[in-house]
Amino acid sequence: MENLNQDRGSLTFCVVRGVEATRLDALLAGLVPEVSRSQLQRWVKAGDVLVDHKQVRPRDQLLGGETVLINVPEAPMQDWAAQTIPLDIVFEDDQILVLNKPAGLVVHPGAGNPDNTLLNALLSHAPALRSLARAGIVHRLDKDTSGLMVIAKTERARLSLIDQLSTRELHRQYTTIVNGVMISGGTVDEPIGRHPKDRKRMAVVSRGKPAISHYRVIERFRAHTLVDVKLETGRTHQIRVHMAYIHFPVLGDPVYGGRLKLPPDSDDMFVSTLRNFRRQALHARKLGLIHPITGKEMFWEAPMPVDMEKLIAVLRADLQQHGE
Repeated sequence: MENLNQDRGSLTFCVVRGVEATRLDALLAGLVPEVSRSQLQRWVKAGDVLVDHKQVRPRDQLLGGETVLINVPEAPMQDWAAQTIPLDIVFEDDQILVLNKPAGLVVHPGAGNPDNTLLNALLSHAPALRSLARAGIVHRLDKDTSGLMVIAKTERARLSLIDQLSTRELHRQYTTIVNGVMISGGTVDEPIGRHPKDRKRMAVVSRGKPAISHYRVIERFRAHTLVDVKLETGRTHQIRVHMAYIHFPVLGDPVYGGRLKLPPDSDDMFVSTLRNFRRQALHARKLGLIHPITGKEMFWEAPMPVDMEKLIAVLRADLQQHGE
């Protein structure tokens, strides 16, 4: 898929010739992954998506060579409340805002979390974000994942960032602690979708969306490993699902973590520290992107949060106490 043009409120793409026939709605899901498939289908039915200047149906097949125009509808004004919640902002200009999200902060209002979210905090910090879809939020971190996120402050920036996500130009690198001792790094290239029996969970499923995670060993402990993970795609719970799939679940993960690994002869302080770490040990450490206006490559790095630093220190001390 080649991006031919990007204007305020619209995206134009050319489908590469010779590709396998693909349904329009499936193709759109890959182009704008942050928009739900049901929303994309509504855009198609409303005539906001045109193929070779013609209105089509979501199920219509694309054979290659077509030009796809997405006229992004203007976001409706929302009744979200602006709330004064501290933000750790690491960069901001008139187009984008990069922040370091703490663990425990929900990104977007939803069932069970109607307010006190990152979105509410953003509306207090920059009220103009109310005019943008999801207040400029183009990607998310789970509630209990800490680290770097980028927020769009204009529609032009929002479309540029969505495009960078779909073309895999947005660089996202995470640090995590997993259960088990990894021998070496590698790549997990397995599709992710809703769990067939538990719709609240994600899983590796044959009909899921493509998902690729590259991982590298940073440091080994007696029963755990400190790992660097670089995302090539950005699916819901991707790292958590992929690490569990290869039998190295993220430490502290309440959904995919499985049983806690405790090496033999662990002292009480070590056991207590691990059992009381009540979130997934996952931190979005590095973020890189192309600035929507200047075209300049930009990179940021967020320090490890205090709770993960303490956990790593305990794992190191345990390894030293029992010999490497």
